[in-house]
Amino acid sequence: MTGLHYDISTIGDVGPAISGLLPEIAARAEETEKARRLPADLAAKLAGAGAFNLSKPASLGGLELEPLDFMKIVATVAEADASAGWCVMIAVTSTLGAAYMAEPVAQEIFGADDVITGGVFAPMGRAEDMGDHYLLSGQWQWGSGSANCSWLGGGAMIFKDGELQKFDNDAPYHRMLFFPASDVSFIDSWHVAGLKGTGSGDFSVEKVQVPKDRSVSFVGDQPRNPGALYKFPLFGLLALGVSSVALGNARAALEEIRTIAINKKTPGGGRSMAQRATVQVELARATALLAGAFGFLENAIAECWAEARGSDEISVKGRANLRLACAHATEISAEVCKTAYTLGGGSAVYSDNSLQRRFRDAHVATQHIATAPAVFELAGRILLDQPADMAML
Repeated sequence: MTGLHYDISTIGDVGPAISGLLPEIAARAEETEKARRLPADLAAKLAGAGAFNLSKPASLGGLELEPLDFMKIVATVAEADASAGWCVMIAVTSTLGAAYMAEPVAQEIFGADDVITGGVFAPMGRAEDMGDHYLLSGQWQWGSGSANCSWLGGGAMIFKDGELQKFDNDAPYHRMLFFPASDVSFIDSWHVAGLKGTGSGDFSVEKVQVPKDRSVSFVGDQPRNPGALYKFPLFGLLALGVSSVALGNARAALEEIRTIAINKKTPGGGRSMAQRATVQVELARATALLAGAFGFLENAIAECWAEARGSDEISVKGRANLRLACAHATEISAEVCKTAYTLGGGSAVYSDNSLQRRFRDAHVATQHIATAPAVFELAGRILLDQPADMAML
């Protein structure tokens, strides 16, 4: 299955550094799951390797990697452990806010080489416009990796004099506000089926003052940083992160069941699983499906990246194709993990079985809003030249 595996050792200094951590990440996957969060020392090692700086602007000491390299690294970490890959993805995408901020403010939040940031874009908070700052209260779900963060961001609806503000198109006005993790109350709510080790519990703040320059609107603002990475569709990059985790997780499940099939004997028959025609067919189909999902996504990335590096805006069809490829990859990855789990037989039902974990992790990834089934409807509307909401495309 080497055709589905990325060699990240050629990606600057960060690739070899992360590669060196993969055996430990894999060995501690069960520990991570039982802790329901990425262990602090492992998060610190990933930070030291530069794993959270992949999309941070180069002007702040970040790597500003091309999207395909971001995908390769996240997928490779997810091969070792999907929860670890997810935490990397969330921390990395949170640094995109730096491209929208004045550099001194971005430096304060994102400037340290080993800083870990996170947050939730969904506008679950309420921010009162107080002139030079916002007064923020709210509670956010899916705060992945937040316990290891120094700074967090939370989306919030903006109010002034008690009245909800609006964008020019009359949609509710919302921004993502960044605040120190010391201002946050963490809520032990992450009791779930899969991606248990992501620590994606709720967090809340109450009447925290946030300077206005520590906020961004990914819908209404334009990035201050002119780099091609920040012209690349932001919500497409988030969806790419989710699908990268899903693909890496599926690739590991497929490789594991291949190894089991070669070495495991059929009870009473003396034959290996690999000699059974049904196993051969299912493994071949799953391999083709996963390779196709990888290829479709790589092509969609390449097309959008070529447009991002040009002078024109990225086309609507390019954006839609990227989102479609991400949703497709996440869905196919779940199917592949189901195949691996089914072929794993009775032993795969135990909670400490890695195929069981891969299966559960895959089906939580499909629930993320960036790759959920509704994305297929959005892409279909654009393919059929029908009106569609482009705000988060």
